[in-house]
Amino acid sequence: MLKQRVLSFGAAALIAGALVAPSWAAGDDVVTRQTEAEFGDVTQAVQDGIVNRGYTIDYHGLIGDMLKRTAGDVGATKELYKDAEFFTFCSAVVSRKVMEGDIGDIAYCPYVVFIYEDASMEGTVTVGFRSLPAGGERDQVNDLLTEIIEEAAE
Repeated sequence: MLKQRVLSFGAAALIAGALVAPSWAAGDDVVTRQTEAEFGDVTQAVQDGIVNRGYTIDYHGLIGDMLKRTAGDVGATKELYKDAEFFTFCSAVVSRKVMEGDIGDIAYCPYVVFIYEDASMEGTVTVGFRSLPAGGERDQVNDLLTEIIEEAAE
């Protein structure tokens, strides 16, 4: 019975959040840059920006492919992205400093950089990340991710 109440409360919270949150834009915590470079070139630049700093990519997600593949299964008719991908990675050195500053900052690891080309804005590629709350050791992560996306958008 308790488990059912928890699930019901969680579902109600999700529905309430969806009704209050705007569905048309990402939050203020999303940092992006746009470029007219080719999608593949921007994706390669993000990958290089991560690897050339000595970090290992944990996962390379092909979210655009997944959305295209499952569109019919969920009854979708609108094309969202010409292409969309993301990379996750972490840094033992940076993450340790961040988590020593606030042990709860484990919530922000791994770091994610995304790249997409909006189907309605063909030729414009967006690269970005969701920033960590400003302050303390977290600022160095935001600086790192900003450097990566700015290099990729050049």
